[in-house]
Amino acid sequence: MNHKLGLGLLVLIAGLSACDKQASTTGAAGESTAGASASGEAIKFVKTQDGSPLEIKAELFDTPAAKEFLATGKNPYVGKEDAIAQGKKTFQLYSCTQCHGPDAGGQVGPALTGPNYNYAKDATNKGMFETVWNGTNGGMGAKGKGLMDPSDPNNGISPDELLKVIAWIRSHGSLTGNEEAAS
Repeated sequence: MNHKLGLGLLVLIAGLSACDKQASTTGAAGESTAGASASGEAIKFVKTQDGSPLEIKAELFDTPAAKEFLATGKNPYVGKEDAIAQGKKTFQLYSCTQCHGPDAGGQVGPALTGPNYNYAKDATNKGMFETVWNGTNGGMGAKGKGLMDPSDPNNGISPDELLKVIAWIRSHGSLTGNEEAAS
């Protein structure tokens, strides 16, 4: 009898896992999201505000670097001078300097260069990406494409641009953000 119960439990868990996997690969209208890619599992994003799932359309990850980040959580632009230069321009373009200062060292808003962060997860590139993309509880609004100005789906920063901004921020601190997150 115990074997039948164990087998039944195993079948139930496998079924629920399959349902959860299907739910994470499609959005409300059946469109592909960044919860999983067609070629396999991708990183899962969560909102900084409450830790709930953060769905980002996979189509927005439209460059090789953005696709690599989606698959691994590692920012391939860290340490790349041309990307760092572009990230600095984007940081200035979106007026990030007004709160975080000209070198991301803090001003009205917190320093972004570490080693201490308002949100510990920002020590990783995935964590910082989530925080900037969807905003915070502390006053920073979402900067992600389609979120910065919900009335204009093309307004806001793209994943590729955000990765370059993060690479620029990392160039000012001691962490690359590609280190393994502490358990």
